[in-house]
Amino acid sequence: MFRDGVNGGARAGGASAPDYGRAGGPGGEPEVGVHRRTFTKSAALAATMLLTGCGTAHAGSGGPRSAKDLTVRLPAPTGPHRIGVTTLYLVDRSRRDPWEPLPDREVMATVFYPSRTVHGYPVAPQMTQGAATRLPFIDPLFHEGLPTKGVNWAATMTHAHTGAPAQAVPRPVLLYSPGGGDPRTLGTGIAEELASHGHVVVTIDHPGDGSEVEFPHARAGRKKVRETVFRGNPRTDPKMFRTVIGTRIADIRFVLNQLEALAAGRNPDADGRPLPEHLGRALNLRQVGIYGHSAGGTTAAEAMYEDRRIHAAVNLEGFLDHPPESPGQEGKLFPIAQYGTNRPLLLLGTDGFPYRKELERSWSAMLARSPGHTSRRQCDHAAHGVFTGYAAIAPQLQAAGLMTAANRIKLVGAIEPTVSVPLVRSHVHAFFARHLPAD
Repeated sequence: MFRDGVNGGARAGGASAPDYGRAGGPGGEPEVGVHRRTFTKSAALAATMLLTGCGTAHAGSGGPRSAKDLTVRLPAPTGPHRIGVTTLYLVDRSRRDPWEPLPDREVMATVFYPSRTVHGYPVAPQMTQGAATRLPFIDPLFHEGLPTKGVNWAATMTHAHTGAPAQAVPRPVLLYSPGGGDPRTLGTGIAEELASHGHVVVTIDHPGDGSEVEFPHARAGRKKVRETVFRGNPRTDPKMFRTVIGTRIADIRFVLNQLEALAAGRNPDADGRPLPEHLGRALNLRQVGIYGHSAGGTTAAEAMYEDRRIHAAVNLEGFLDHPPESPGQEGKLFPIAQYGTNRPLLLLGTDGFPYRKELERSWSAMLARSPGHTSRRQCDHAAHGVFTGYAAIAPQLQAAGLMTAANRIKLVGAIEPTVSVPLVRSHVHAFFARHLPAD
């Protein structure tokens, strides 16, 4: 591996309106927790409007439903741009699938982008019907306390309009890699927020890893909805974890290659499905960033190290080392933590992550090797899932009696969504606005 970093350290901080002009906390202050009182009354009111001003239209049912089934709502984006959205079915014929006996590697991606107009273009659901049907059978295995019934997951709507024409203005491109075993749809809220502020955001599923991934059609050896092969935490299996991260990084590189083809005027969709007008012209691939959650955070940081096309990264509570090969040993650091980086990297964590002690080793190494380039923040009264759509969804499930308070706290923390949603968004948006400005 090449070396692109320097040695040194950085201090951490947290704030509701962060400044990512330099490493460390805002204004160089030491790390502090983020509490509700940091928000002014006007900010709290805006957050409340954000969480309640969402569409209520119902999509087609993902299966047998009761009229009493809950429809959860996603937080509205706050930026000035209306959002278009499309999906890409991408096939890498140079790679075999690592999880199933398939001759090539398929990837599904969703592109959110500032739209020229949304008039006449329908609002997109968060999930496809097939994925929504399988979610209650799969996701509760990974997130304790999620309901197995009582929610119409197919009815949740986004704030993006399917196929709307893109603004013919080159804009920075941000890639998103979800947590291990999670679908890309859990990143919809942050993706819409970034797109509403002028970025093009590409959320990526890693099939075989992601809980449920629906493709445009079935094929030999694969159903239309592909389910995860995981049956536990892949980090407990060092060999599997290496495959997870290696596959994800290869997926990122492949998607970037396909976006380059799109920007050059070609249609990378494997089925040749029509693309929104001017989508290729909206891509400024000289300004590419990446962010990810958990295993996706690991992927984001290491992908930036390995691919010089990526200029900035956000790691949302992902390890930067491999799991130990045997008890009592230390796992090998990923190259980015071993050698450092000269590109901006944000490490964003929570006080409620049960593996904070294990995480600390690699994050401390990262900070020590990249002064001035790596910054660290922490969200207090929060847990690991606060960086996903569950930050807004879990409290709604609890309020409906479909999730216990204990399981809600375990998943996202005690922090209220009127605080957590704008807080996480502000950290991610401020970082990219500083390093890859859109407007």
